[in-house]
Amino acid sequence: MFVPRREHARFCSARCRVAWNREHARPQATEATALDWSVSTMRDVTGRLLRVPAADQVRVVAAVSEAVWWVTIVDATLLRYHAGAYDIILAGQSPAQRRLIEGTLAGLRFVRNQMGLHLAPADFIRPAAGRPGPDEDRSPAWTWTSLPEPPLRSLPPSGQAWERTRYRAYQARLAGHPVGETFGRAAQFLTRTAARADLRHEQQRTAAR
Repeated sequence: MFVPRREHARFCSARCRVAWNREHARPQATEATALDWSVSTMRDVTGRLLRVPAADQVRVVAAVSEAVWWVTIVDATLLRYHAGAYDIILAGQSPAQRRLIEGTLAGLRFVRNQMGLHLAPADFIRPAAGRPGPDEDRSPAWTWTSLPEPPLRSLPPSGQAWERTRYRAYQARLAGHPVGETFGRAAQFLTRTAARADLRHEQQRTAAR
């Protein structure tokens, strides 16, 4: 047992992570294919979101819900199986940019956990006011809504702490910001991380020959 320093930390050290991965290794080709497919789907989904007419609320809400699902799926997969690549890409950012990326992803995890449970999908977004420009008739003109802290009593103390952290990230990094901006930032970071994971996979295959 150890006290994690950040959300999703599952190991106390790099040595511990390597040992676990060796013991629970899956076929690398299958893993790489599944990751590539998930990233490709995430990019398609977030790309389609940018083309949804802003006036079509039903389609906007559905597109945002689907984008949240795929972004958080890819994020969780990379954190679980490619933590090294994840850390490398994060470390390459400026401190401010790193905080922005981590806060954005934490905020999207909050949306994933609360959407359909305590809040309806439509509660999370609203049409932007006073945003003139060529994108005003598309879903990126929608913004995230500021929300009250959700009920957390049903969670254990550790779960309450993490969910409260996600909520604060949502309020700081998503609320009041365009949905297109959020998904663009998240998808760009996760795509770069997946590419780094693929590179490491290829290097390992080359070394094993």
